[in-house]
Amino acid sequence: MAVAAEPSDEDLAARAAGADEPAFEALVARYQARVYRLARRLTQDDGDAQDALQETFLQVHRKLSSFRGESRFSTWLYRVATNAALMQRRSRARRPAEPLDAYAPRFDVYGEHAATPEELLAASAVDERLDRKRLAEKALDGLARLPDLYREAFVLRDLEELETAEVAEILGLEPAAVRQRVHRARLLLRGYLGALAERES
Repeated sequence: MAVAAEPSDEDLAARAAGADEPAFEALVARYQARVYRLARRLTQDDGDAQDALQETFLQVHRKLSSFRGESRFSTWLYRVATNAALMQRRSRARRPAEPLDAYAPRFDVYGEHAATPEELLAASAVDERLDRKRLAEKALDGLARLPDLYREAFVLRDLEELETAEVAEILGLEPAAVRQRVHRARLLLRGYLGALAERES
């Protein structure tokens, strides 16, 4: 006997838009862990992430009738969740963390990398010099210091492992802009962690 296929996100969304509460609850169950994880990575705070999670599904419930299926439901949901998380983060008005600009690659007047061989080695061997737990803590610290425009692209592309085209759709950007922002975030984080590793070697 064939097992019935799970309904697609889009099927559930259409039913939920027609006031089918079990369909909406199925969408929440399917995505709440992923939305929380995304919000936690963007806000760097458990309370903010919980608030963003709640706000995301409140907005989804209110706006489901506006979902036209022109993109995947998950793409639309991630856009709502990203905006909710960033609004939550900004509403807290925390003291800004030290930016990572000082850790960006430097070049001399000839276009050569200005870092010393020791600095380059530290950046490439950061996981050997910092134990895994400390590395994870410092990576999160570095992530919190990234400007929002780099953090959101980096989290969606590298941590959530979405395709560049989907990240572009979520953020309303061209794919080239997403690639540029993710590349910049990687450089800043690598430089920051490399500097830490060098100090601790």
